[in-house]
Amino acid sequence: MNETLHTLAVWFRQNLPMLVRAGILLAMIPAVHAAASMLARTLRRKLSPQSLMLATKGFKYAGTGILILMFLHEVGFKLMTVLGAAGIVGVAVGFASQTSLSNLISGLFLVVERPFEVGDVLQVGGTSGVVHSIDLLSVKLRTFDNRFVRLPNETLIKTEFTNVTRFPIRRLDIDLGVAYKEDIGRVMRVLGEIADRNPFALDEPAPLILFKGFGASALDILFGVWFEKQDMLNLRNSIMRDIKERFDREGIEIPFPHRTLYAGSDTAPFPVRVVENQATSARPEPGETKKGTES
Repeated sequence: MNETLHTLAVWFRQNLPMLVRAGILLAMIPAVHAAASMLARTLRRKLSPQSLMLATKGFKYAGTGILILMFLHEVGFKLMTVLGAAGIVGVAVGFASQTSLSNLISGLFLVVERPFEVGDVLQVGGTSGVVHSIDLLSVKLRTFDNRFVRLPNETLIKTEFTNVTRFPIRRLDIDLGVAYKEDIGRVMRVLGEIADRNPFALDEPAPLILFKGFGASALDILFGVWFEKQDMLNLRNSIMRDIKERFDREGIEIPFPHRTLYAGSDTAPFPVRVVENQATSARPEPGETKKGTES
């Protein structure tokens, strides 16, 4: 027992400098994460959210990887042997996890191509939300009702998606129908005044007012209003209300289908009057008799 303790003490005395250096390297990993947070605060006003996230994560991953390699070298591992073993393991893991590898490669394409950034609004299939983060394997969205959605990078590469807020301005297209009796020139003039008075509608580009044609029950008009992307909900809510209120004041009719419901009750029979030389199969009215028969 004493001999074992003596051997351990000798080993610690001989390797104490190495153990101290290794401990310092491990202790520096939290320092790298803290430095990444400081870097994010410093560059917040100079970089876009997407670039800031890439810079922060790149600094954190690179710093942590370098410290781990230095630690392995310090404790006596030969780096070439470790890297060779890591390569063999990587090939095996790659065959076993082809989906993850595909998502990783797709994530690199998304980072290079940059079809969207953090803070953009994406519409993918039936899902819409704000881009919360862009990672190596997936993109995270926060929906407008505050739900978390994870989309694999491979899905975004293979399918069609819409970046709703890519450009600073957009156009809201509203399909309208007015009655055939209305003066189409007057209707288009009223729509132009509605767009001019709405505070969220842009004067330039000018609103699009297009007479599309003759519908089944109405004159079809396309009313397109340009707006800044952050005013989408405000414009949509206000312009619809403006159209309804102004059309009511101007007496412009918006037609809608009318339906008549049949309740299914029995209808009264049609009265039948017997005329001479007509078929005797007709049913007489009350108080009348068929010709040639007794009453």
